[in-house]
Amino acid sequence: MQYQYETSGTCSEMILFDIDENKVVTNIKFIGGCNGNLKAVSKLVDGWTADQIAAKLLGNECGFKGTSCADQLAKAVLEAAEKVRK
Repeated sequence: MQYQYETSGTCSEMILFDIDENKVVTNIKFIGGCNGNLKAVSKLVDGWTADQIAAKLLGNECGFKGTSCADQLAKAVLEAAEKVRK
């Protein structure tokens, strides 16, 4: 299933990715944000489960924003995983 997540509190505006019935996340694309860094994050976690991504990235902050693009990715994949289960 392709999933689209609108970010909040970050330079990126949206995250697009695929998630399967086993909660494996692939084809991650950030719209906006720090292009090089977000391409690297996307490559590093490609093929991981939503739980693995959340375990590593949830709570990661960028400056004083209280969130980051990586944190938003973690929130996005957890939200998508809940929808896949239903």
